Amino acid sequence: MPFASLGLSPALLRALATLGHQQPTPVQAEAIPAILAGEDLLAQAQTGSGKTLAFALPLLQRLQPWRSGTPRRSQALVLVPTRELAQQTGAVLRALAGTLALPPRVAVLFGGVSINPQMMGLRGGAEVIVATPGRLLDLVEHNALQLGQLDCLVLDEADRLLDLGFADELARVIALLPPQRQQLLFSATFPPAVQQLAEALLPKARQIRIADAPPPDIRQRAISVDASQRTQLLRALIVEHDWPQVLVFVATKYATELVAHKLVRAGLTAVSLHGELSQGTRSAVLAAFKAGEARVLVATDLAARGIDIAGLPVVVNYDLPRSTADYTHRIGRTGRAGASGLAISFISADSEAHFRLIEKRQQQRVPREQIAGFEPKQLASEAQATGGVKGRRKSKKDKLREAAAAKQPG
Repeated sequence: MPFASLGLSPALLRALATLGHQQPTPVQAEAIPAILAGEDLLAQAQTGSGKTLAFALPLLQRLQPWRSGTPRRSQALVLVPTRELAQQTGAVLRALAGTLALPPRVAVLFGGVSINPQMMGLRGGAEVIVATPGRLLDLVEHNALQLGQLDCLVLDEADRLLDLGFADELARVIALLPPQRQQLLFSATFPPAVQQLAEALLPKARQIRIADAPPPDIRQRAISVDASQRTQLLRALIVEHDWPQVLVFVATKYATELVAHKLVRAGLTAVSLHGELSQGTRSAVLAAFKAGEARVLVATDLAARGIDIAGLPVVVNYDLPRSTADYTHRIGRTGRAGASGLAISFISADSEAHFRLIEKRQQQRVPREQIAGFEPKQLASEAQATGGVKGRRKSKKDKLREAAAAKQPG
């Protein structure tokens, strides 16, 4: 199915050809006609499946053209959870918009940088706003932005935006919007609690789930290793396999800096990425990694969403993520756009039970491996491996029955 069959304008079709896009992905083929028809949409598709283009193309086509000499009206708002995703989404929209005869203005707004340049950039208005919730609310409070005439709201990485971390900010943003608007939710995962919130927000939305799409070609490995040996093992694997780029996920800001420092001391070029860095530093770190100036990027889950590194061969879970959804987003940084990838998880005695839960949720067993010279000395006990559950736990009814039986006369 070509893009031309989806109802896109000749100008956008030319833009797609210029940017090298030949055929729509499954989520694009289903979402684009529905959005052009004005439907609300809840779309779930795996990472790297082309969700950004799925909403960017019809969104640009539905914009009312700007007339010279008149102020620009904010017509579409794309909310994203991270600065990096805001920059990436804004770059896609700007690349498409720049090929049009009357290019709409795209404003990209996020925290971590001075608010003044963003306020200046909003003078005269912008048809498309790509923003993180906190900075968007800051700009509204500074009277730099009006959202009362918005036509379309897009929640990208909607599962993250609908969880408790963003719930209050999202509610405040939605209160500023007109009651009549098109709403589009896109994400790779929709855990049950988030699914309920999404359906409450979009009660009549069309739901698209690309469940039959071929899964990304990501080979998963689970290596048993003592926690104290993980850094040495990581370095040994990088050197042995000569990986040109490796994205390593850890749990804390402190760990990003510590692991990166140890790798540098061991002779590898490594940089760290976490949420407390300034935006300028974060951008510089990512640029260095993408350019190949740094071989290893050690990051918190900040990098699990919205960072698209073309051809990234390996992702390593040095620390396991807190949830299966985060695991999906992490390993989805590799194996993108039809490429193959490798995801390695380090499993210690303390993390065995948690990884078993991840396996259960993703319905895939990953065989445990041991690497010569790094065999674990600490093995998971039965309690650690099962989360403290040995066999079947007695129910409350069972306990009441036993107590009643004990009181019966012998």
